[in-house]
Amino acid sequence: MLLDLDFDVSTDNLRAVEISLDIHHRLQQFLFLEARLLDERSLTDWLELWAEDGMYWIPQEHDQKSPYDHISLAWEDKMLREVRMRRLGNPRNWSQQPVTRTTRMVGNVSAAGMDGGGNLVVHSVFQMTEWRNAHNAQPRQLAGRITHKLAPHGDSWRIHFKRVDLVNCDAVHENLQVFI
Repeated sequence: MLLDLDFDVSTDNLRAVEISLDIHHRLQQFLFLEARLLDERSLTDWLELWAEDGMYWIPQEHDQKSPYDHISLAWEDKMLREVRMRRLGNPRNWSQQPVTRTTRMVGNVSAAGMDGGGNLVVHSVFQMTEWRNAHNAQPRQLAGRITHKLAPHGDSWRIHFKRVDLVNCDAVHENLQVFI
């Protein structure tokens, strides 16, 4: 998947959809659940929210069109998400002793339409505070926009694609240890 140049990361040419208040509420609850699982470090449960072929992307440049023609802060398929999860949970991972703590706020959830693959495109914004109990550590603030492409799965969804556009994506960052 990492080198699948046909993986559709665009949100152009979406088909309009009518979203009921009930569906909108369920979408919000899905995104809130994802944020809570990440904050609680319930990474196994978080991985279960993903479609088998799902991709996670954090562009390094504003308005970046593709993960293939420019460096990215993250471009991860299932295998790389699992590797990161195991690394974060490994007791010998010195950079996570003590573990990084996070809290997220998710808002402005809106459904934008359906893509050509039948995925519901959902936009939201987030703010995340990250803290690590290290010498002279200060809380780090991250914020930005998130685009999800959600594949239907029973009466819910699976994450087919998640794009995190950080407000300061082009800044010099310390290691992004946790999933955003």
